[in-house]
Amino acid sequence: MSRSDNAAVIAVYSGTFDPLTLGHEDAIRRAAQMFDEVIIAVARAHHKNTLFSLDERLALAQAALADCPNVKALPFDGLIVEFVRAQNAQVIVRGLRSMTDYDYETQMSGMNRHLAPEVDTVFLHASAGVQHISSTLVREIAKLGGDVAGLVSAPVLNALQAKVATKH
Repeated sequence: MSRSDNAAVIAVYSGTFDPLTLGHEDAIRRAAQMFDEVIIAVARAHHKNTLFSLDERLALAQAALADCPNVKALPFDGLIVEFVRAQNAQVIVRGLRSMTDYDYETQMSGMNRHLAPEVDTVFLHASAGVQHISSTLVREIAKLGGDVAGLVSAPVLNALQAKVATKH
């Protein structure tokens, strides 16, 4: 999808990605088919006690989506609209799993539009097979010794298993 002036359309998909799940990957892969470039904006998340460090989350995002040449992962801090502007992007992509997500994301979209009228938000409804996946649940299941193989890609699974093993 390119604008009429033939400029590349860059989209940003932001989150903490602690860890990156197959739900995230589904949205990113679909966005990569729609836009010229997709930037995975990995939040520093100072306010959260993340399982994975920022560098680990960036590396896992790159590894999980290595087969998508128009996708890259970058760190960000602060307002997403400022990051979008700094990347010369035009679109924020957000995934929706439920009505709860819809209500929250609609409010965020409105505020982002207020702060940056030139930036649009595109919502992608989660595919049925990944709609139930959340990073929070994946972390909890992994910490409790459950099987998360069908919820994350192989690089993330290996990293999760190694991380959980060192915590016990």
